[in-house]
Amino acid sequence: MKSENGNVSLPWFKGLTGYHWLVLVVASLGWAFDTMDQWIFNLAKGPAIADLLGLQTGAPQVSRLVGWATAIFILGWATGGFVFGMVGDKLGRTRTMMITVGMYAVFTGLSGLAQDATTFIILRFLTGLGIGGEFAAGAALVAEVFPDRSRATALGVMQACSALGNITAGVVDLVVHQYAVTYPAWRIMFLVGITPALLTVVLRFFVREPERWHQAREAALAGAKGLGALPELFRDRVLRGRTLVGVGLASVGVIGFWGIGVFSPELFRHALNPLDLAEMHKSVEQQKSICVIMQQVGAFFGILAWTWVAQRVGRRRAFALAFLACLVVVPLCFHCTTSFITGLIWFPLLGFVVTSLFGGYAIYFPELYPTRLRATGTGFCYNVARYISVIGPIAFGSLAASVGFKWAATIISVVFVFGLLVLIWAPETHGKPLPED
Repeated sequence: MKSENGNVSLPWFKGLTGYHWLVLVVASLGWAFDTMDQWIFNLAKGPAIADLLGLQTGAPQVSRLVGWATAIFILGWATGGFVFGMVGDKLGRTRTMMITVGMYAVFTGLSGLAQDATTFIILRFLTGLGIGGEFAAGAALVAEVFPDRSRATALGVMQACSALGNITAGVVDLVVHQYAVTYPAWRIMFLVGITPALLTVVLRFFVREPERWHQAREAALAGAKGLGALPELFRDRVLRGRTLVGVGLASVGVIGFWGIGVFSPELFRHALNPLDLAEMHKSVEQQKSICVIMQQVGAFFGILAWTWVAQRVGRRRAFALAFLACLVVVPLCFHCTTSFITGLIWFPLLGFVVTSLFGGYAIYFPELYPTRLRATGTGFCYNVARYISVIGPIAFGSLAASVGFKWAATIISVVFVFGLLVLIWAPETHGKPLPED
């Protein structure tokens, strides 16, 4: 097998120590639990708001408040990414992961105890702070601990585990709705979300800060360039250009995910014939859960596929192929899903193409920045995109109301063309070591 620089080398996993695997497992679990929380919210937000308001899930007031709850959750996510991206460079990767994992676990559990809609939405904002901050610290940790020949694949594996977190949320939804009788299912789902707090114990006692970070910190203390300084992302033409490219690429994927992908449960309900819905009232929620689980299975393989392609043809071409696939598959999924069977076919393909982009972000963004700005830059790219993506669910809801679900997804899919344009200015990092000043 050849390494990224073209020299004959060992496979990516050969020669790794037990500590390498520990870091990969911990970072992967941190991100998997992170995304599990996201999909618990996506699956339970409607029933939660309806229950807290004492209304039916289809009531207009519930729909409006669900939209606001989603937007505020994303705003918290973006704010947390900004704040904890800088904290990750200043305080360290491991300590930042401890803080952020603890935050999203505790506030997810408390969401299950909320007694009114306002409290629920505030808790979702606080949960978003932790979720947004975890990714940049975890990605920087893996990027700096693993050798160059293993880095991209390790980051791809970490990102692929996000799909396992999504699958776990779908399984939780399926099991809870099957067995919950005396206690609201949505409350149980959020209470399950407190389990990641156990991961903070492992981080505290077994994971140390990367040597690269210690060296950057010592240089900063000696009077060299500072750690985690946001203005530094724009201090020269190279870093400024890379940051703008990162924000552009991330915006495409995050809008595609939050403006299209997370509406798959609603798509399933709208796709069925009203008579079918009446006949299958008891089973439709279980069928929806199964289709969403299959969507995440597709996402898992999509991320691994992006990683495989990027190792062979480069990051820019891998992104281009993914954007083109999204342009084709997303509209077809929304037009062709008309039953449970067609959902089982198209939902995995939807997850495969849309989520593959996030494998690219996990690998590509840490490769754009030097150690002293790696978490800051990764967090900035991801979370400016999240602020921008707030328009996604709002636009989808408005378009769906006027032209229907199918054409709403088709229109928003135009965003993937913008991704192809951004690639014109994207630097190729394939086969290159992590940058340092």
